Parts: sequence; structure tokens; C-alpha cells
Amino acid sequence: MIGKTISHYRVLEKLGGGGMGVVYKAKDTKLGRLVALKFLPDEVSQDEQALERFQREARAASALNHPHICTIYDIEQHDHSPFIAMELLEGQTLKQRIAGQPLPLELLLDLSIQIADALDAAHTGGIIHRDIKPANIFVTKRGQAKLLDFGVAKLAPQARPGKTTDATVTGTTEDPRLTSPGTSIGTVAYMSPEQARGEELDARTDLFSLGVVLYEMATGREAFHGETPAVIFEAILNRAPTPVRQLNPRLPAELERILSKTLEKDREMRCQTASELRADLKRARRDTDSARGATVSVPALPAADGEVVRRTASQWWGKPLVVGVVAFALVGAFVGGWWVGKGGERTLPQYQQLTFRRGTIRMARFASDGQTIVYGATWEGNSLELYATRPESPESRLLGFQNTEILAMSSLGEMAVSLNRRLSGAYIGIGTLARVPLAGGGPREILDKVQWADWAPDGRNLVVVRDIAGRSRLEFPIGNVLYESGNWISHPRVSPQGGQIAFLEHPLQGDDGGTVEIVELDGSKRTLSTRSISTQGLAWYPDGKEVWYTASKAGNARALYAVDLSGRERLVARMPGTLTLHDIRKDGVVLVTRESWRRELKGLPPGVSKERDLSWLDYSYPADLSTDGKTLLFDEEGEAGGSTYGVYFRNTDGSPAVRLGDGLANALSPDGKWAVSSPLSSPAQFLLLPTGPGEPRQLTNDEINHSWARWLPDGTGIVFSGNEPGRGVRFYVQALEGRKPRAISPEGINALNFAVSPDGEFVAGIGPDQKGYQYPVGGGEPRPILGLAAGEVPITWNENGRAIYVYRPGEVPARVYLLNPRTGRRRFWRQFMPSDRAGVNHIGPIRLTPDGQGYVYGYQRVLSDLYLVEGLK
Repeated sequence: MIGKTISHYRVLEKLGGGGMGVVYKAKDTKLGRLVALKFLPDEVSQDEQALERFQREARAASALNHPHICTIYDIEQHDHSPFIAMELLEGQTLKQRIAGQPLPLELLLDLSIQIADALDAAHTGGIIHRDIKPANIFVTKRGQAKLLDFGVAKLAPQARPGKTTDATVTGTTEDPRLTSPGTSIGTVAYMSPEQARGEELDARTDLFSLGVVLYEMATGREAFHGETPAVIFEAILNRAPTPVRQLNPRLPAELERILSKTLEKDREMRCQTASELRADLKRARRDTDSARGATVSVPALPAADGEVVRRTASQWWGKPLVVGVVAFALVGAFVGGWWVGKGGERTLPQYQQLTFRRGTIRMARFASDGQTIVYGATWEGNSLELYATRPESPESRLLGFQNTEILAMSSLGEMAVSLNRRLSGAYIGIGTLARVPLAGGGPREILDKVQWADWAPDGRNLVVVRDIAGRSRLEFPIGNVLYESGNWISHPRVSPQGGQIAFLEHPLQGDDGGTVEIVELDGSKRTLSTRSISTQGLAWYPDGKEVWYTASKAGNARALYAVDLSGRERLVARMPGTLTLHDIRKDGVVLVTRESWRRELKGLPPGVSKERDLSWLDYSYPADLSTDGKTLLFDEEGEAGGSTYGVYFRNTDGSPAVRLGDGLANALSPDGKWAVSSPLSSPAQFLLLPTGPGEPRQLTNDEINHSWARWLPDGTGIVFSGNEPGRGVRFYVQALEGRKPRAISPEGINALNFAVSPDGEFVAGIGPDQKGYQYPVGGGEPRPILGLAAGEVPITWNENGRAIYVYRPGEVPARVYLLNPRTGRRRFWRQFMPSDRAGVNHIGPIRLTPDGQGYVYGYQRVLSDLYLVEGLK
């Protein structure tokens, strides 16, 4: 089998096998992607029942499109042996991950929520899995749960007409030997009581089975076990498992309550829906995180046998302590002072606020003396400047550098700064790297177009990040390339010993989700953390054994995490609001900002004289505006958007928004009937979401990481930006009928900002050399866009196709010009700026109608306070 081409799949290696299938890794020669091929074993391939189960798996799973359900691409036959082509997953099954040991609480809760979310999608689609067990749940290397094996799935009773025992899964009649009451289907140890009795099943059977899985995740042991199936059946029907906290005392009481509810033998008393279970688990995760942040050591108490006993504050008071920043500090001062006076031990973190003005702090660093803090900020809507402060002073002093950012502080008292700093992307700044003595003196310029930098421990060499030919490059020392990627990378920090560099890698342009990576000086790289939906801020702990970083698993409320060099992650601190880690002092004192993030929308529909606030929830990002200016496509990427984000559609008259689905919004079709969206997956793909009646359609399914899309004017396809594995970003044309996309530009183009001409012949975008070009959609040599200033990008073409609206993203205020790309002539068109400028540090994207009569623009508002934090462990 290895090396053979079956249909259009070239078999590469065998991955494994079992009683119901043998799985191979293969290459799809049509789409160029890696897939898994699952074949029936030869000994059962002629068995009618096994064949029906095998086909049922393909039909049931393919009917569901969800990030936590393994994607089915195709079902075919080879030499009379059926096989399924499915998503290739890298990682291990949950059974292998448990391996007889309880999972860390945070991982347990995260995976449980993901599995419950997958079941909610299946049940909403009318499908009951009926074989939920750890072996049918896969955990990817990035910590993402994937539900597998729908081989015994059936349509839920409430989704079927009538009360017959036959059922259909996506239109195919089930074999009554697999689905009829009186037949036990599934794996014995994970069956529900009603499943063990052979009764008619509904979705609640999966919830019981998931409860059994959660029990095993929490304890490392099966809930129901015995020497024979009969003994296990008896336990499922009549016995309660050992309480989980007897086996794992570290578990919170709330989790034990949730487990008890899922394991109710009477299904009327059990969790009734997967969404209910998901909500319970999310509350447990929130309360657990809050309790961790509020743990306080209290005095030692003598036990009856003389043994010393310690309790946490949450054990003393019987519930988690959930407090805001001010209350946190007050409780810390009172509890800490009182217990220290009694001879106890104080471990509650102490937060000291250092800044008090209204605006945004960009970056902050400790100076070599450990007491001076240097930071860059835009206070009260003014330009970026450098400041210095000390813990004993509420005031900050100007250092005299405008439009300058602090990047790093050396052990020798020298600053690495970014001169003439400007935003080149949603989260990326660019400027000239320079060295400046903190004690005074002018800057000595080193290197242009640098995004990030950090000093080595000796204070002599610098690591830098910059873009070269559209690829993000990590250099240490300058000029020596350690790593480069088609993704964007940020926040490089050299380890205290100088032998390793940690950084953040982000797969999508314009999105800050990503992972913590580490690269050795020989260029070898590995991933340390699971992927976060938002991650910014990173520093080494002083002993070099952990990397600390701020990230969020859902929304923008980043918390402080630590990951050791073997990849074990833990939560360090969480508080209301968004945290960003800036630096860690040699004694472990942490420098963070607590931030309030919002993305807001302003718009002017045609025929209206006053701008309207078109913001919807907390982080509204404009994707597209219809040519008549009456319809806006946008997404919600903040706390309200959750871990999946949300795609929305609304009229610019201010009427309520309509949620179309999950993911990132991209583009609205010319007839307004379809929206291109991108679910949060890796590699990112495109879906078509109907704005009215209809079903979502998968538009792409390949190895390309899809970034941004624009429709062709005739509605027959899209132009999009994306990158293949190991390659830079370029433009592609994709037809709606699903032909293989065609590249029309070199690698290294700007992924986010481009526009298709009204005749559909050209794409105006930014090339690898940061200059503007018109790329022919049909192929051929690009034309330069004359007169485009450095940092400017296209918004859209005007209605006659002779000029392009351009602006500089991130510029505050944003100035829009109308530019003739052939002559370079330009004229100022309009300026955008909200009336309340405080904390507005980025304006864009801007969406215009071709005639300029209507517009919508987004802007980001970040209000920051800088804190010193002592006592974090």
C-alpha cells in the first residue's frame, strides 16, 4: 500500500489500525494537502454490517462542520475496498493523553468545553454519536479536541418523522441491527444506563458517556470497571462511582457537582443538553481561575496528631474570592498585614499602580537599576512619546523622544529604541532601530524597518525581527538568520543564559492569536504552548526555566500564563480586564499593563449628514460595505465573540445586527446574498455564509492558510491572500465551483489591504518591496502604482476605475487621498477621527462606496494602566 496512488491520493505511511479501520497518511495530489485515509480491514470489508457502519461514519461526520469534529473530505472505493479521506490530525487520542493519570485542571476544563461544544453541534444537527469514549476523542499538538468515529451514530428521535425504529443519517436508511431498541451499541464502560438496557436513545445518552469520560480525565480511572461486561453493566445500572474528590482532592467542588449531574442514571435528572453542560463547565473554569488568583496562605494550625495543616483563603471562607484590582489591593493589604502580624505567611500578589493618565501604553521595560521604568505611551490622544517613572513617584517624566518606542533595556544601561515608529499592520510597528544611553545622549541609528528587538544578557548584541521579501525573519545577532516564517512573529526575548530565544508566532495577518515558540542558537525550533486566540507580551522568568506570557483562550481578556521548556503550561494570574506582560525583574517582580480594549465603528450612509455609531458588541471589526452603502459586514472578535468569533450583517440605518455564523468576516458578494468567512482553524479556510435563507458552503479545503478575500465584480469567484506551508503570502484567484486556486502575485505581498478594480482585471496591492502594484487577475506582469507614499495602502477603486482611495493604516487621524495610479496625481479627500481621541491608537480598516458617498471606519481604543506586581509564583 505504501507508495501507491489510490484515486488521487498518494499513500505515504501507515498511521495505525484497529477492528474498524486501518489509517494511512496520504497526499491529495489534486489539492496538494495531506490527509488521512481510513480503510476497512480486509477481513471485515465484505461484512455488510461493518460496511454500513463505515459508510455511516462518513455520512454523519461530513454533515457536521465544526472545529472540534474531524472533517471528512470524501468517501471512495479502491479494489472494492471503501475508504474515507479525512482531516489529518497530529497529536494523540485522549485515552493516550490520560494514560492512567488525571489531567491538569485547566486542560481538563478546556478539552471538556470543546467536546461539549462538538456534541452541541452534532445534537443540533440531529445526530447522536452513541460511542463517546477517550479513544474517539483526539487531542492535537495545539491542545484542540477533535471528536472522531461516527460509525454508530444515528438520527435523534426528535429529528425523525413518526416513531418507527428506522432512522436516516443524511438521507440513508439505518440498518436496524445497529439502531433498533433492544440492541446495545457502543463501548461497554462508557454506555449510558438506557444504552445498556437497549432502550430508545436520545441526545442525553452522549452526555452520560461524556460524564464518564470527564470522570476519567479528572481521576485517571474509569468510572465503571469490572472483569466482565456483565459486571460493568451492573455497575452502570446500579452503582455510583467513587466520588472524584476522594481520588483527586485538588479538584474544585463545582466540578464534582457537574460530574454528578452528568452521571445521573435517570436521564430526566441528568444534564439535558450539551449547551447546558458547556455553560456549567465554562462557569467552573471562570470560578476556578478566579479562585487561583485569590489564593492566600494562612497560619499554620496544629492537627490532632500534631501535624501542621495549612488552608487557602477559599477553603476558609468556603467560596472563591473574586475581586477587582482596587479590592484586590485592599484585601491584600488587610489580609497580608493581619496574618503577618500573627506570624503567618503572606503570598497574595501586591499590585502597585504606576500610571494614572488616560491613554495607551505601548511597551515598558525595567532599567538595569531595577527601579526605573521606561515606557512609551500616547496620553490624551497625543503622539507616542517616551517616559520614565519610579515606584515611589506618581509622576512620569518625558525623555524627549517623540514618535519613539522602547524596545529593550540592556544590562549596561542602554536603551534599544524604535525611531519614527509607525504601525505597519494591526499589531505591528516599524521604525529605525537605534541605541540610546539612558543617562543621556543622542540616538545612534543601527538598522531600518525593524519591528521588534531585545538585548542579549551581555548588553552587546541584539536580536531583531524584521520583514524581508514578505517573510518575518528572526536574526541574532543582526544579520544572522535563526528562523523565518510566512507567519508573523513578535516579542522576541533572549533567555537569561543567552542560549535560547523565545518569541510569539501568529499564523494570520491582522490577528494576534498564536503560540509561544523557542529557537536555539543552532536554528532548531519547537513550539512550547498551545495556541491562544490572543497572545501579546512575553518575558523569561529570571531562572530561565519558564517563559511567561499573556494570552486568552477566548475573547480579549488575556491572563498571565507560564510554560516550561517541556511545554507544561499553567495559569499564573487572571484579573478583570486584559493583561499584557512587559517585563520581569531579576527578583521576579512583574511589569504588566491592565487594559480595556474596544473596537468601535463609525459610519455615514449615503444621503445622511451625521456619522452614526455602528458598533455592536465590544470588538466590532468592519470587513466589507455594499456598493450602495446600505449593508455592512463585520465580525466580533472580543469577549462577546468568544473562542469562535462571530460574523454579523447589519444595515447602516442602525437596525439590529444579524449573526450569520462563527469565524472572521471577509467579504460581501456583489448581490449581497453571500458572505465569505474564515473559521478559526489552522490552516484557515473560507466558508460561504448565506445572508438570507440557505445553508453554509465550504469554499476552500486545502493546505493554504487563507488570510483575506475580495469578490470579483461579476460574483463568479474571489481574490484572496494566503500562504502555503513554508511560503510567503501572495494573491490567488479562486472560482466558486472549487477549482484549484491560481496564484497571481509573487510571495511577500501585504495580506490585508488590497482592492479589485471595477472591471475585475486588476488587484491593487502592496508588493514584497512595500511598493504599490496592479496585479493582473488573468496573469502577467504587474503595473506599478505611481505616487503611493510609504506605508499607504489601497482601500477601494473609485466608480470609474481610474483612481484608488488610499490611506496609511494606524495613522491617527486617518487621512484618505484619491490617487491616480497611472500618473501619481493625488488629492486629499477626507479625514477620519472620532471626537473622543483618548486611547485611540489605530484607525482602520476603512470601507468606502466607490462613489465616496458612504463609508464606515473602525478604530481601536485601548486604555492602559501600568502596574508593578510582587508575589506572583
